[in-house]
Amino acid sequence: MKYKIRIGGREYEVEKKADGLYVSGQKFDVDLYQTAEKSFHLVAGTQGYNLEVAGFSSETKELILTVNGKKTQVLVQDEFDILLAGMGMKAGGAKQSKELKAPMPGLVVDVAASIGAKIEKGQPLIILEAMKMENVLKATGDVIVKAIEVKKGMAVEKNQVLITFE
Repeated sequence: MKYKIRIGGREYEVEKKADGLYVSGQKFDVDLYQTAEKSFHLVAGTQGYNLEVAGFSSETKELILTVNGKKTQVLVQDEFDILLAGMGMKAGGAKQSKELKAPMPGLVVDVAASIGAKIEKGQPLIILEAMKMENVLKATGDVIVKAIEVKKGMAVEKNQVLITFE
């Protein structure tokens, strides 16, 4: 498994192979021992380090470690995170789009947003009727409405742009 790790502005590629751990292509002899629930002792070559996990955010993949008494922030990305980042996306969330498109053909029943409005994630933007059902299209993130391309009562096609965001 490959990982990308960023510590203090420096980035490293870490890969665990059958014959050992490789950091940016260089093999390291590493042993890691758990000493308590969130505490570890790491031996890398002839150096020893006491590690304590002070915090972790699964959303941002940031790890706060105390290494020999000094706090360090570490960003950890696995192969999936690296692939998504290359596609302009984040793990755990969809790509923040600059447009809201119709997911299906239908009729605009209501427009809940207005130009210049600051919209929060989950807030309704448009109600679209399709196959006799009302579908509430909501914001996928915090956005500001730049333009509204449709009006109440208007028929729309699938993938038609309904709203654009700043």
